[in-house]
Amino acid sequence: MNSERQTRFWLCVFAAFFALLWLLSDVLFPFVAGIALAYLLDPIADKLENWKWPRWVASAVLTLFAVLTVVAALLVIIPLLQSQLVEFSSRVPEYLGALRTHAAELIATMQSHLTDADINALTQKFSDAAGPDIIAWVGRVLAKIWGGGVALLNLLSLLVITPIVMFYLLRDWDRIVAAVDSWLPKRHAQTIRDQVSEVDSVLSAFVRGQFTVCLVLGIFYAIGLSVIGLDFGFIIGFGTGLISFVPYFGMLVGFVAGVGVAIAQFGEWQPVVLVAAVFVVGQFLEGNFVTPKLVGDKIGLHPVWIIFALLAGGTVFGFTGVLLAIPAAAVIGVLSRFGVAQYKKSAAFLEGDSDHEAG
Repeated sequence: MNSERQTRFWLCVFAAFFALLWLLSDVLFPFVAGIALAYLLDPIADKLENWKWPRWVASAVLTLFAVLTVVAALLVIIPLLQSQLVEFSSRVPEYLGALRTHAAELIATMQSHLTDADINALTQKFSDAAGPDIIAWVGRVLAKIWGGGVALLNLLSLLVITPIVMFYLLRDWDRIVAAVDSWLPKRHAQTIRDQVSEVDSVLSAFVRGQFTVCLVLGIFYAIGLSVIGLDFGFIIGFGTGLISFVPYFGMLVGFVAGVGVAIAQFGEWQPVVLVAAVFVVGQFLEGNFVTPKLVGDKIGLHPVWIIFALLAGGTVFGFTGVLLAIPAAAVIGVLSRFGVAQYKKSAAFLEGDSDHEAG
């Protein structure tokens, strides 16, 4: 098979693979979650195996640990989050009214510099922006997320199917890797292994490290905002940490929500400054200490590329696409760097270079 036919063959294979993903996206979520958990816990299973644990015992213990962790979260954290979410949603109109009042007071102090027409226009625009349209928009977003993958059926399948998938993958992980390795074309086997190793390095640095970063940030923000006395400080802080895997977006959303609630709740500038300071300090610690220590400099994924991958994955495949976005971004990033490196070694790039021509 010549090079052109090989290229066409693999393009057809990838096209068929992505078409199959798209067709089965509604039922893939528990399987993707099981694969992700098996990938995350495989190094621990390897260590237990090195300590003379049978592989199936290590896999069973890790699966049981993951299930118990999820159940504990459902029993302890979820009810707390749910109660705060319900209360927060019921108090949104009150916060919006308080923000309107503060905005009106601010406009009143600017009357000497604005005409009556300007004041009326600003008041109308703020009322339109902070009114029912925002609530309706949030509702549409939540409905889309619910319909895209977090429906009750998917949640039940997640609790039942995911542990099964995780156990069998953990138990057979090394055999699966060895089998796939044996299928590689002999001529390009080492090159493929090198690229897969690079993808694994990027994924492990991002996923395993970033998960810890998000947890640390969530705890920091939740404690800091709760100490200040901010209403719903726990849910705002912990939620900010959980979505901090999207670079800058998580902190920005948390900052806007926290400062907005602080303005509506306190009406004084000192607590608002303290709330803003929590996010500023958290961002400083994350950028200078937490991420360098826990993740390092091996990510190789630009923040803009991560944001695009998450949005594209969520749009095409729903919540399953969000889970697949980071691995896909890592693969594309590694392959792109490999392609650029190969191009720089090719005649197309070196044409006209005097050293190359002399050689």
